[in-house]
Amino acid sequence: MPSRRIANLLIIVCLFTLFLFFLRVDFGGRSVAKQVKGDVQSWVDGLGLNKDVDEKALPPHPKYKPTPTYTPPPVRDPFPLLSTSTPPPIPKWNRPRPGLHKEYDLTVAPPLLIGFTRTWPILLQAVVSYITAGWPPEQIYVIENTGVQMANARGQLSLQNPFYLNHAQLKKLGVNVVQTPVLLNFAQLQNFFLSMANTHNWPYYFWSHQDVLTLSFEEGFEGVTPPYNQQGYKTVYELCCQWLDDARKNDDRWAVRFFAYDHLALVNPKAYEDVGGWDTFIPYYLTDCDMHSRLIMSNYSMIDKHSGTITDTSTALNDLLALYRDPNIVPDFTDPNPPIPPPAPAEEAEAEAKQKQKQKRDYEANSPEDPRLDYYHSLRRVSDRMFHYKHGERGRNTWQQGQRGGLGEPFYYSADGFAEAIDVLTEAGREIYRRKWGHQDCNLIGGAGLKPSDAWRVEKDWLD
Repeated sequence: MPSRRIANLLIIVCLFTLFLFFLRVDFGGRSVAKQVKGDVQSWVDGLGLNKDVDEKALPPHPKYKPTPTYTPPPVRDPFPLLSTSTPPPIPKWNRPRPGLHKEYDLTVAPPLLIGFTRTWPILLQAVVSYITAGWPPEQIYVIENTGVQMANARGQLSLQNPFYLNHAQLKKLGVNVVQTPVLLNFAQLQNFFLSMANTHNWPYYFWSHQDVLTLSFEEGFEGVTPPYNQQGYKTVYELCCQWLDDARKNDDRWAVRFFAYDHLALVNPKAYEDVGGWDTFIPYYLTDCDMHSRLIMSNYSMIDKHSGTITDTSTALNDLLALYRDPNIVPDFTDPNPPIPPPAPAEEAEAEAKQKQKQKRDYEANSPEDPRLDYYHSLRRVSDRMFHYKHGERGRNTWQQGQRGGLGEPFYYSADGFAEAIDVLTEAGREIYRRKWGHQDCNLIGGAGLKPSDAWRVEKDWLD
């Protein structure tokens, strides 16, 4: 009996001790929670106005930048017909034959990936030009890399918003739209392409910039293809299939095939993965130098080939029906972000209008032996003017700041702020490139004698 009483007493003591322990923990937890709450509240209060400041003193206020004296005119829809109806048929001589890729022993129909972040008219022109030049629309993937989540898919953005993209119109064209989960920089987007290749089991893919206008060699190209009206004519798509077949059969170390540098490029995903993909710490300019140099250092091949006229542009055709060879449309272009217009006398404006009317009459009056080839030549001339316009004194990327609207819409971001932020990231990437390779220029091999293992291990080779 005494032993049982002792045991009961010990149990009571233990329970009382546990009670005191949990009671202390509870009070301690409340104390910690109170302290945390106090710290958070102090932080929140700090975001607002300082309550200790003299009430008679003026509150702080920002100093704004000067208001721009010139705002570009609103961008225009370059394909108004597409808003109300389906697109017309593409030129019959450029229509791809069903299963054409199989004629070149390609088991997978070659996909074409086009990344998009801003400036819808330029993207739409690129997509329509590839389709009318012969690329099957169902094999084109527009990668919406806008960072606006589902706003475009829901139709919540307006045409003047830099990140506007019309899903319905792209669907009418028959192309695919893939959305990135967040806004990616250029190097990240390239790695996203690799991820898509793995997801879809693509052993190869093509990718293109959005600021291009593509035409097939309809007048012929010596040693490549005869004219459109002769036996054996090949569109840009068929020539790309041909060069892909050639690379796979005749080069076991192929990595890239360029068509007008990387305005259109064919990629071997395995080669890209073998060298570690794109360096995302170098987000924009010089990231191509880094990637392509590492491929060459690893004995992979990069070769230029001819497949079509792929023009680097900063402007959009006034009406994309011109690419469908509508005889009622005279090909011409408009800058989505024109420069500040100089004050011009009324006589000059009138003379310019008369000149445009004369060009239209001359075009309509011209009766060439081959009106199809004449229209093609007019497109070539316009695309050539577009190229020289882009590479003029204003710089290559002025087109990226043409749309200035969207205030109050979901995920709004200042167009000027976006451009400036990209510039800052670009310069940061250049500095990372310099520190990574100890070299400032693109010629890492011929100019510095570097190899892949030298990354982040060499001293800089220039004087400040």
